Amino acid sequence: MKNEWHSCRRILCIRPDNIGDLLMTTPAIKALKETFHCHITVLVSTLGAAVVPEIPEIDDAIICDVPWVQTNNIPLPSQFHELVQRLKERHFDAAVIFTVYSQNPMPSILLAYLAEIPLRLAYCRENPYHLLTHWIPDEEPYSFIRHQVLRDLELVARVGCIIKDRQLSIRVQERLWPLVWNKLQSLGIDPEQPWIILHPEVSEQKRKYAVSDWIAAGRKILTQRDCQLLITGKNNETEATAIATGIGEKCFAAAGVFDLQELIVLIAHASLLVSVNTGTVHIAAAVQTPVLVLYALTNPQHTPWCVPNDVLYFDVPKDLQSKNEIVKYVYRSFSREELPLATSTRIAETVSALLAMRGASSGSLEKPHTLP
Repeated sequence: MKNEWHSCRRILCIRPDNIGDLLMTTPAIKALKETFHCHITVLVSTLGAAVVPEIPEIDDAIICDVPWVQTNNIPLPSQFHELVQRLKERHFDAAVIFTVYSQNPMPSILLAYLAEIPLRLAYCRENPYHLLTHWIPDEEPYSFIRHQVLRDLELVARVGCIIKDRQLSIRVQERLWPLVWNKLQSLGIDPEQPWIILHPEVSEQKRKYAVSDWIAAGRKILTQRDCQLLITGKNNETEATAIATGIGEKCFAAAGVFDLQELIVLIAHASLLVSVNTGTVHIAAAVQTPVLVLYALTNPQHTPWCVPNDVLYFDVPKDLQSKNEIVKYVYRSFSREELPLATSTRIAETVSALLAMRGASSGSLEKPHTLP
């Protein structure tokens, strides 16, 4: 019954994926917190944990890489038993298991069950019987496909959550803007002039957009727009330098220069983000910076949410395509549609269109870039 949830004071949100997945869940987490006035703990991976301090609705986190989600670490069976015990000791009133439709929710459901959490909510294709107290049969993607944000919001609405705000949630540490400004200047960027971020870095090789194609796109953007290009990334300085060198004047490599908090501020002050489908896209959506996504044909429900955007597509090499039968089913549906391809010409034209749209609505082609 819905009334049971109104007495919940400690809710565990299980979302052991990447930064982007957690950000897309923030409207649902916000709805849980505002409706039930509860303490929110998230169970996150080491990859997703980096953004937790920047999400105001999250009170604390349990960080653990679980064996049923792809992460950088390989957890041991003993760690699962330890995790169950840790959850038991926290005495949660309820658990909400958030999943992508292509994920099997059963391991997370079993985790919550073994931790003796009284109320347990999740989507599941199979009947989980007593493993869940609140089971929502999963019809995706065979009957329809929703955006991931809607999927998560509709899940928590089933237990009485009132949805007041559908925007992604992230904290922008504006106190860091002078530091970001100085770093931009040290790279050769003029922070008072508009810049566009190009973010080629990927967490999975199947999403990689070729370096030569980034170079071709960057060159065409600069022939159409008087702006600066900034190549960002966490680790791959070699790739960023190759792209910046290939594009030439007015393009600057910045991989490894900005930490996550600084990157959020940087994106918030940028005119536009061009990225493959990765966590930076959802950071941009959260801070309301327009986005162009070069989208590998993977999960169509992870496009930018509630922000001016466009999506161009490119194919995943056959040897890197997912072996997940649900993902393969959706991929076959893609192949029957006419999708706009991520060619260099189309990228440049779309960048110009997004900037023109922004200029028409704000009277300027860029966000204000004033040093406090």
